[in-house]
Amino acid sequence: MTDSTFLPFTRPDIDAATIAAVGEVLTSGWITSGPKMQAFEAQLSALFAGRPVRAFANGTSTMEVALRMANLGAGDEVITTALTWVATANVIVAVGARPVFVDVDPVTRNISLDAVEAAITARTRAIIPVYLAGLPVDMDRLYSIARKHGLRVIEDAAQAIDSRWRGERIGAIGDLVSFSFHANKNINSVEGGCLVMNSEAEALRAERLRLQGVIRTGPDGMEVEEPGGKFNLSDVHAAVGIGQLARLESITRRRAALAECYADAVADARLAELGVGLPPRADPAGALTNWHMFQVELPVDRMLGARAATMQALRARGIGSGVHYPALHLFKFYRAQGWREGMLPHTERLGRSLLTLPLFPAMTDTDPARVVSALVAVMGELS
Repeated sequence: MTDSTFLPFTRPDIDAATIAAVGEVLTSGWITSGPKMQAFEAQLSALFAGRPVRAFANGTSTMEVALRMANLGAGDEVITTALTWVATANVIVAVGARPVFVDVDPVTRNISLDAVEAAITARTRAIIPVYLAGLPVDMDRLYSIARKHGLRVIEDAAQAIDSRWRGERIGAIGDLVSFSFHANKNINSVEGGCLVMNSEAEALRAERLRLQGVIRTGPDGMEVEEPGGKFNLSDVHAAVGIGQLARLESITRRRAALAECYADAVADARLAELGVGLPPRADPAGALTNWHMFQVELPVDRMLGARAATMQALRARGIGSGVHYPALHLFKFYRAQGWREGMLPHTERLGRSLLTLPLFPAMTDTDPARVVSALVAVMGELS
């Protein structure tokens, strides 16, 4: 196996025009937050139906700032899922609030809205749904619950750029909506993220919070009314984001086409008959994924070495894979807060068994069949 034949689970694609645009920024004399960042924000706002948008250094800072803008703090509870990157919970802790984990729906793999409603207490102040692999939750029901109980919704849409709910783009609707532009996302700015908000007043506060809380007036006036962080996006990163955003439509279309290739390969190989759980294609209520990831659920309880051995065997065949995500409530830090195995059975099962297979636009139409064939062979060896 050579490096050229290895198929990673994802690979960023930066075109020549974007690379040239980065070079222009580097020679412009202005490389930190400036005109490119402002242009990126304007383009993102247009994408999200004209809503106010501010760009950030990463998709974790967007979440932390959103929580601060919702005035979350000590004594408050935030309901979320444990089947997510640990940042979703860490930012809740960072603002002094308490994450309350609820189980996921076993079909969509997203947060169970039945469980959300059952977990609401007098201390609940917000809900953070996570759109795993880009598939949104039932937005109508989510916001009905939020309105009924007077809760803020902070959408962890890190993986959901260009996903839809009843034909509307995620971010064009909703409360506070956070996106990530990390290198493994559908579009990236190498590192980065953005927060979509409801008003210019919120956007101005977000600006302050992303840069130490500083308010500037005149040539030398400076004030701080509340502390912020160092979360600003550089023009270098923004130039990459602008180049990627211009290709969003073609990227989404290509990922959907590759998902269809996977569907054909899976059907031909009768993967479901081998006990492999397949990813949800769409929620009949109206959710449409951007195919950020293609995740299968392995029958790990009857496989030697479980998921780790599967990943190693696939790698030996030139196929990369990923884990998204271990059940985070079982990490040592959250166990110390009282979370235990058995409390979230669907989350725990998926956390042990989900395997992310390769999916990125530069793949060929025959690559999904190659991946599925390798997976079938590995399962035969490990069963």
